[in-house]
Amino acid sequence: MTITVRPSRPEDIAWVHAIYTPAVLHGTASFELEPPDREELARRREAILADGFPYLVAERGGRIVGYAYVGKYRPRPAYRYAVEDSIYIAPDSRGQGVGKALLAELIRICEAMGMRQMIAVIGDSLSAGSINLHRALGFTLSGTVKNVGYKHGRWLDQVIYQRPLGNGAETPPA
Repeated sequence: MTITVRPSRPEDIAWVHAIYTPAVLHGTASFELEPPDREELARRREAILADGFPYLVAERGGRIVGYAYVGKYRPRPAYRYAVEDSIYIAPDSRGQGVGKALLAELIRICEAMGMRQMIAVIGDSLSAGSINLHRALGFTLSGTVKNVGYKHGRWLDQVIYQRPLGNGAETPPA
């Protein structure tokens, strides 16, 4: 079945909530300990869009099977050409190209926006799926922050991957 990546709509929040909740409760991609409700996820989506960044969903067979967005890497003005990506895939759709389709579209959009660096802050150095996805699309390891989070009874690393966008750091921004 074909995967369609499109801009999210307000009515997609129920699907986003259904994907994000088990990621918080059982996974390590997010360092949140309690899943936010739909209203909070809708507020977060609106904040991303208000900043002019993409918030995408992947649809297959009439069902949302993943979502992704970018936001400011850091709030200070010197970071304005760097974004951080976030990608979440429904558990039964992992390893099927959904993440790759979403991330490729985020990269395309961010390059068109004039962004120069995309950062992936991956929760847990054992997150092979996320690490392999980012590597496959040109990200390289920038570093590991050891034992920075505590969840599910264990210490978790954060692994930081980075990918230049467009001219990257070769030229000043326009």
